[in-house]
Amino acid sequence: GTDILNAILATALLRCWHILIFFAAWSTLITILNHRGNELVIDSILVTVTGTVLGFVISYRTTSSFERYNEGRRLWSDIIVATRNFARTVWFHVPDELSEEKKLEVQAKMLVEKKTVINLLGAYAVSVKHYLRGEVGPGFQDLYHSVKFLPPYALPAGMPSPVNDNRTNEPHIHVHNGRRGTSSSLPSPVTSSRRRSDRPPLTDHAEVASPTMYFASQPTHFSIPADDQGSQFLNPRKLMRHATIFKEDDLFPARMPPKYTLFDFFPFSLFVGRLAENGRFEGRKAARLRAKMMTHNFPLELSLYLSSYIAALQRRKACDDPTLNSLIGSLNDLVNSLTNLERVLTTPIPFSYAFHLWSVTTLYCLALPFMIWKVLGWLTIPASIIVSFIFYGFLVAGEEIENPFGYDKNDLNLDHFTENIIKEELEAVTSIPPPDPSVWAFAPENDYLFTSTDNPIRLPPKEWVKRGPKAIWKALDTREI
Repeated sequence: GTDILNAILATALLRCWHILIFFAAWSTLITILNHRGNELVIDSILVTVTGTVLGFVISYRTTSSFERYNEGRRLWSDIIVATRNFARTVWFHVPDELSEEKKLEVQAKMLVEKKTVINLLGAYAVSVKHYLRGEVGPGFQDLYHSVKFLPPYALPAGMPSPVNDNRTNEPHIHVHNGRRGTSSSLPSPVTSSRRRSDRPPLTDHAEVASPTMYFASQPTHFSIPADDQGSQFLNPRKLMRHATIFKEDDLFPARMPPKYTLFDFFPFSLFVGRLAENGRFEGRKAARLRAKMMTHNFPLELSLYLSSYIAALQRRKACDDPTLNSLIGSLNDLVNSLTNLERVLTTPIPFSYAFHLWSVTTLYCLALPFMIWKVLGWLTIPASIIVSFIFYGFLVAGEEIENPFGYDKNDLNLDHFTENIIKEELEAVTSIPPPDPSVWAFAPENDYLFTSTDNPIRLPPKEWVKRGPKAIWKALDTREI
């Protein structure tokens, strides 16, 4: 039963049922009027000509969206591959011992350092997931504990808004007047020496309308510097640097899917774009639009710490050049995938094209009952509904999959990628020390080493070592004479 319900929820019918109801009522009205003697008829030649052209255009629109969907999946595969390569190289090829002095202490520090870096790899993937959904910052249950000790960077936004590309007027968040604090000044433009979790006491709070609009749907607390408290409207990038979470109860859940609202449905959805950028409207379409707006590039910030680890290995001369090159290459792949994911997310279908396509489709479906009444009679009603479902089904399906990073039923399962693949694999890699081939290669169970059809002998490796290389070569020689 649950599978059937999920299948129905994933179809285009759920997203265009209201449109079908409208055209059902419209075709019923035209059919009744014609049945009562009104000659409301249009030449049916337009059905063939217009329908063919419209079908090609809608097909192109759907294909473009599907290409974005496929590219998003490919880029997440690249993140998984780069994460695996980086983690494997760190755990196996970065030595635990750098000197003979204080050997145990140094080894323990290296293990802590390596495990921390591998945890940051998992956090990087999780931060990309939240970043693509417009959920900004580290304050999430699946991310915060892996990064709370890092000094924050004051990075600029990674994704400009495609809705309102006004670079001089960034969105602002209203800060309620409260007791003025005496916090210190802003961190330096590059980074702050303070950790995310040791900020001074809170003095003011900011309210944000949506979980995908900068921070969260409920008030989040910030420490506001004294020199910024004279203004009631603060740049969200400055607020981001002062965001503090003190209790685990304050952390936001790993998943925050927005609810459907009236503005998710046509024609109201056409008016969401300009109004969604300031959090005025809720809903899934508004959330998808806000995900494309200017946000703090937290994944890029984590990549800088991963790069600092590689730089530290270079300074210590702890690894050879091939190992360092492998780490640098994997990190470059992670950043490259992030950049391409930003491109997929922030390259919209041009508004004029989308609006014209929806308008032409609507006009065609409105005219359809006039064109097919003479041929179909009362069957005009179901025929109009079916044709409307075909055209609008492709349109709404294309709109849904052009941004495959959200919470819709057909979107990519980013939580599965981050939790069930990346994090579980990283935990498995670090669960035991790097295996020693001198142990596992000579295990007694490895007795099928030189067994073949012509040589059914099964001996443990130590026995083969005793027999010497000549016996081994003889066992390997399976050539027919």
